[in-house]
Amino acid sequence: MALELEHREGRIFLRLRVSPKAKQDRIVGEHGGALKLQVKDPPEKGRANEGVVRLLSSVLGIAAREIELVSGHASQDKRVAISGLDEATLRDKLKT
Repeated sequence: MALELEHREGRIFLRLRVSPKAKQDRIVGEHGGALKLQVKDPPEKGRANEGVVRLLSSVLGIAAREIELVSGHASQDKRVAISGLDEATLRDKLKT
């Protein structure tokens, strides 16, 4: 997977491409260097963003508080900062 990761301030920054209102929460693969996700939640009142954090928390095995949505709150293209994992572990857990 050719994910583009950025390391800064002890965190890993990851770009996401999110499709809300899907049949199930899942990681689809890679899309132009971003991780492509589908979440069941609708894109209303931040619910899809909560779904993204919940899905990543579950897949990565870390607490939701270790994942911060830093940009794209109202967009399909988002950026998250992840704490508590090194790059090798992150890539291993995100393999699709």
